Amino acid sequence: MSEATTTTASNAASSAPKAAARTTGATIELENLTKRYPGSSEPAVDSVNMEIKAGELVIFVGPSGCGKSTTLKMINRLIEPTSGRIRIDGEDVTDMDPVKLRRKIGYAIQSSGLFPHMTVAQNIALVPKMIGWPTAKIKDRVEEMLDLVGLDPGEFRGRYPRQLSGGQQQRVGVARALAADPPVLLMDEPFGAVDPITRDHLQDELIRLQHELHKTIVFVTHDFDEAIKLGDRIAVLRERSHIAQFDTPEAILTNPADDFVSGFVGAGAALKRLNLTRVRDVEVRDYPTVTVDDPLQEIFNKLRDGTTSELLLLDKRGRPYKWLRRGDLMRARGSLARAGTLVHDTVTRDATLRDALEAVLTESAGRVAVTGRRGEYTGVVDMETLMNSVHELLEQDRLDAIEHQHDLQDQRAEQTHRAQEGEGAGYGEDAS
Repeated sequence: MSEATTTTASNAASSAPKAAARTTGATIELENLTKRYPGSSEPAVDSVNMEIKAGELVIFVGPSGCGKSTTLKMINRLIEPTSGRIRIDGEDVTDMDPVKLRRKIGYAIQSSGLFPHMTVAQNIALVPKMIGWPTAKIKDRVEEMLDLVGLDPGEFRGRYPRQLSGGQQQRVGVARALAADPPVLLMDEPFGAVDPITRDHLQDELIRLQHELHKTIVFVTHDFDEAIKLGDRIAVLRERSHIAQFDTPEAILTNPADDFVSGFVGAGAALKRLNLTRVRDVEVRDYPTVTVDDPLQEIFNKLRDGTTSELLLLDKRGRPYKWLRRGDLMRARGSLARAGTLVHDTVTRDATLRDALEAVLTESAGRVAVTGRRGEYTGVVDMETLMNSVHELLEQDRLDAIEHQHDLQDQRAEQTHRAQEGEGAGYGEDAS
């Protein structure tokens, strides 16, 4: 993966003291929150009541036009509520100066929203500068935030947004939103404008960041698979932001509240549950590797004498580059330039098993390389491991269905028994 990915254990350990010093998340309470636009017969958002826990990642998902983005924007009052209250950590912010409020809440949107005339460093420094941080502290924070989102400060701080890929722009957008260390981060379809592979990696990056920072994140999406992958809880919204179900991803997948929610879950709930398990939760195996700096004869000997018919070739930075097979080296003619098959995709330890399964299917090797924060190789996950996980989920679904059927039978038997007792009591009364 050319854009940086997730963290290694050593990087995570080295950043732990900084992470521990950061502000954690804040509770958010919405009380009868309503938005009514002039001239409209119905409110756009109608009396939403919700409590979001500190450090929780909550997803708003629903059909287009249901009011999910409007509800999100009322939290930082980019859209002013018509009525109702907003409390953050118990403080009523409904009547606070909205500009001051927004400086305390991170905000990330689709297509990053970076200012094109500012460098990456200037974009990230924007809010800390506005609230009066000293220059030295701002400079350190910019370096820290770039490293946090997996971008090399030396390489990226002086670039302009036009010099970045879409995924890199989104990373900078998240860094800017977090720069002033807000307890709350609002994200309005932030990954909707990038390609699917980059989107998967950005989702993994957000999961990693949340593990480190424990912010309160409210995230809007129309993609239910994204909601399952990211959310601690999901709010499935009907028209006017009426809450159809507000629960954990697993609870919604296994027990949708009604047909409307079932429509969002769709077919293949068991496979969707692969989004609930991370690569870090299954066995990540080591695999024979060589590097582009190794002598060709040494690589040939390792392939010839090894227990596998394939090696993973790493580039100069230790990142997965090519899959090499024995026959490839016979055609190499003293060079690795034309040998092997390029690695098309990788996953991180924060990726879901569904991501891993899709990646394995795109790779011809029957396995996918697992990478760290800078894209460095850390191991592989193979098809056998993934299929075992799929079979376990399907078996659990089968057992759950049997248990549910038994519960229904017990309920019917109990209802029948009560009805019969009632009839018997009635006959006794008539006889007397």
